[in-house]
Amino acid sequence: MNKRMLGRSGIEIAPLVFGGNVLGWTIDEPASFRVLDAFVARGLDCIDTADMYSTWVPGHVGGESESIIGRWMKARGNRGKVTVATKVGWQMSPEKKGLSKGYILRAVEDSLQRLQTDYIDLYQSHKDDPDTSVEETLDAYDELVRSGKVRAIGASNFGAPRLEASLKASAAHGWPRYETLQPQYNLMERADYEQNLQALCQREGLGVITYFSLAAGFLTGKYRSVADLAKSPRGSAFVKKYLDARGMRVLAALDAVAARHGSTPAAVALAWLLARPGITAPIVSATSVQQLETICSALDVKLDRASIDSLDTASSPA
Repeated sequence: MNKRMLGRSGIEIAPLVFGGNVLGWTIDEPASFRVLDAFVARGLDCIDTADMYSTWVPGHVGGESESIIGRWMKARGNRGKVTVATKVGWQMSPEKKGLSKGYILRAVEDSLQRLQTDYIDLYQSHKDDPDTSVEETLDAYDELVRSGKVRAIGASNFGAPRLEASLKASAAHGWPRYETLQPQYNLMERADYEQNLQALCQREGLGVITYFSLAAGFLTGKYRSVADLAKSPRGSAFVKKYLDARGMRVLAALDAVAARHGSTPAAVALAWLLARPGITAPIVSATSVQQLETICSALDVKLDRASIDSLDTASSPA
């Protein structure tokens, strides 16, 4: 397995990251354990979660995903073999949100307890907090890195101005810098990252971990009409907007490339991401071992120039 570096952190990961948002939401704990077991058995090693997963589920308060990961690592005794990435900042309750120093220092203790570990490999700002200065946030992370509770930090859902301001503040004060960015990026969502963030990330040597890498399942090809939206809880919420002429062009290109490579649309869509300059690893979620194996087959797909060009053309934001 050829590993990729998380920015300049010194942390290397395999080129697919498991998305822990499904844990405790669309799959229960026993199924979560089976999927996580299969993930690491494939030679993969990085799991991404967040403290607020899964507050959107009735009866949940957040932390459910972290807790499942913590119990799984304890049961398997594999903490040292897994890279754990979690996040802070998204609202868990009216009192639990944001990137103030006081809140980060409290929230990290809760995440460590749920994960049953004494350190987090990659601690990420889940979203920008315009009410808190980047200096205050980075000062908190500096304390956590110096204490050994966090190895490296990253940003998610940041615009270029705040990301650049954060990097400059880190350099000016000698604080840890954001080593990674987690943007929404896939064949259907290209414009924002490519036009506003890509050049900055490449210039600064940031690792890029993409979320919604399969456009909430649209790029698997299972949604091709409005009637198909009922196939998943995420269908109507995230996929309906892709059922247009551009979306159909992308699916047709994926079908053609998949047939040429003896693969699937999902694997090809991920292989396209893996071939993009500066992309470290796409985040992928799976609710069964079979689904995970289909997704992981992306690692065996090596796209030729003609295939990449056809996907680029079909998905062009213009």
